[in-house]
Amino acid sequence: MKDSLAAFLRYLSLEKDASPHTLRSYRTDLLEFAQYAGTGDPSTWLADVDIRTIRGYLARLHARSLDAATVARKLAAVRSWFRFLVRRGVLERNVAREVRGPRPPRKLVSFLPIDEATALMDARAPDGPARARDTAVLELLYATGLRVSELAGLDLDDVDGSQQTVRVLGKGRKERIVPYGSRAAGALAAYLEGRGGAAGPLFTNRRGGRLTVRSLHTIVRRSAASIGITRRVSPHTLRHTFATHLLDAGADLRVIQELLGHSRLSTTQRYTHVGADQLMRVYDAAHPRARPK
Repeated sequence: MKDSLAAFLRYLSLEKDASPHTLRSYRTDLLEFAQYAGTGDPSTWLADVDIRTIRGYLARLHARSLDAATVARKLAAVRSWFRFLVRRGVLERNVAREVRGPRPPRKLVSFLPIDEATALMDARAPDGPARARDTAVLELLYATGLRVSELAGLDLDDVDGSQQTVRVLGKGRKERIVPYGSRAAGALAAYLEGRGGAAGPLFTNRRGGRLTVRSLHTIVRRSAASIGITRRVSPHTLRHTFATHLLDAGADLRVIQELLGHSRLSTTQRYTHVGADQLMRVYDAAHPRARPK
């Protein structure tokens, strides 16, 4: 079992470019499943897992009062592992696919309305060498909708200032080109003027090392608090804000999908929503019987 799990995690790391956080989650979930199901011969228990085993495992999870999203995630981990083992010839079939898991409630990530997003972009970081950098971080997150890990991974040569684009290596090591606007261009130019150098990470800390994901979260959270936003704001909030504002302005959903780096349109649809006011504006403008004569 240990060998098959190690091979699966290695596959996720090398072939799927899974993050360390994702690998830890899979390992924890699958070891938990193995502890429940692997009570027989270590060399054969995987082949002995059947639908009743999976259902019993789900019942055990429900008995712990875990929410639907957590149970669904743990079942998805088992399904992925078994699919890998079927492809490798270790198992004959993926019985985990034959068990219906809970449907987690649809969860929408919060976004900032335009006035708050504008105020956040105009927030003044504390005086010091990091001010220009933090401003550029905020502007680029909002202008491109990048994942925080994608922003952290940018190098100087990924930025094309003449075309106002960044080259991004996204999930699955898929490359895409994302444009940014004049405000972000100005903020980047101001930051790069003081940064110096012609190579290396785009955003650096005081020691010249690459700015971490954690540091980027801190910059966004601190900037939001400085203008009086009390709810939690993260780089992902700005990604969601980017998509929402584009959609509200009439951008095509497939264009947004490409900019966000989603492989499936359904993923993009979960990132977008239209407020009641926007719905009414579209209805009033489009429906022939909506406008008064």
